[in-house]
Amino acid sequence: MATAVMTSLPQFNGLRPQQQSVSTVLNLTSVQPMRSKGKGALGARCDYIGSPTNLIMVTSTSLMLFAGRFGLAPSANRKATAGLKLETRDSGLQTGDPAGFTLADTLACGSVGHIIGVGVVLGLKNMGAL
Repeated sequence: MATAVMTSLPQFNGLRPQQQSVSTVLNLTSVQPMRSKGKGALGARCDYIGSPTNLIMVTSTSLMLFAGRFGLAPSANRKATAGLKLETRDSGLQTGDPAGFTLADTLACGSVGHIIGVGVVLGLKNMGAL
């Protein structure tokens, strides 16, 4: 199998291809390249840094990190009660932050911020506003 593949590939001598026989050319024409089927519903766009999608994601993640850091959202050191009041308690996690914002809080708030941002982007795309 490997020898058949090697003989069907074009051979080069420097920048010029070597002369090929008719059978080699026929083998090359039988191999069709894979074609892209389009972007579909989940196509990725690589827009510029100031694109609306990028601004939504940065804003939602930043707001969630701000809320977690300044005590507006539950974190490892601030648990929510049944009445949605935040109580301060010691989680045992080490942090150098004066407010007690830990690595787990950063990862959790960043993840929730991304989830909110994706929801906003998909909602706006569905409405046709984005």
